[in-house]
Amino acid sequence: MAGTRKPVVEVRRSQRRRRTVSAYRDGERVVVLIPDQFSRAEESEWVDRMLARLAAREDRLARSDAELLARATRLINLHLPEYGVAAAPTSVRWVTNQNGRWGSCTPADRTIRISHRIQDMPDWVIDYVLLHELAHLIVPSHNAEFWALVGRYPKTERARGYLEGVASVALAG
Repeated sequence: MAGTRKPVVEVRRSQRRRRTVSAYRDGERVVVLIPDQFSRAEESEWVDRMLARLAAREDRLARSDAELLARATRLINLHLPEYGVAAAPTSVRWVTNQNGRWGSCTPADRTIRISHRIQDMPDWVIDYVLLHELAHLIVPSHNAEFWALVGRYPKTERARGYLEGVASVALAG
């Protein structure tokens, strides 16, 4: 949400809705859909909760290329410190033309591109994808040395499982 101003909220009650609550932005206002039987206190609690969720989602989507480069630098310092400049990319940016992969790296010009599809994923998944691409600056192939570098990230297996799950759901859908 912009600044600290609370947006105009429109609450829509539905007799058909039993338990679920959802919210979406409609121009400058936020529409919150709730079950009709909710009390005013429950309504207020859910409006606050849904505003927080929307704000968190919008913050994730607003991630910039500069933030991505800063994240890459932090990951190098944490997991690849002995490589220094060798692990440093010339650019890291979000792209919208990668629908078949999570990220890509061109070692020749030291550029990294990260798919916009992961912008809404947890930070630890983004960190994994970014570290994977950073490791390609050191080892271009997917050999044992490469996987040893990637394996320095403590949530590697968890992130790979998460991405495999997302890919599986996408194929099934």
